[in-house]
Amino acid sequence: MAENTEQTDDSMDDWAAAMAEQAEVESGETKSGGTVPPLDQFESAGKPNGTENPINLEVLMDVPVTLSMEIGRTSLNIRSLLQLNQGSIVELDRLAGEPLDVLVNGTLIARGEVVVINEKFGIRLTDVISPAERLRKLR
Repeated sequence: MAENTEQTDDSMDDWAAAMAEQAEVESGETKSGGTVPPLDQFESAGKPNGTENPINLEVLMDVPVTLSMEIGRTSLNIRSLLQLNQGSIVELDRLAGEPLDVLVNGTLIARGEVVVINEKFGIRLTDVISPAERLRKLR
């Protein structure tokens, strides 16, 4: 029974200490003599950017990305892959004349057709995803 009373006294001491600590926090002072920053600073820091602080995308404008054009895809088993040699033909999943996919870091952003410019290949974009949609896909 005496053991039970000691546990109750200990738990009451814990509660008293917690209540005293809470009173210190509410008054804005700590045991070390410093002050506790107001809660509203943390609340505003945790809010998502809205109209108050628009996201500055200018920082991202010089980040390099990989742009690739894809004329089609196929799946091969390893046996078929190892049998490929010069002159082998690999059948793709697209019909001749279909637009190519334009990918940025693996994400589709446009479709286009192949053109030749100064004896080099190029692509004429025929269907481009809107800038807003491109940014949404980045997030």
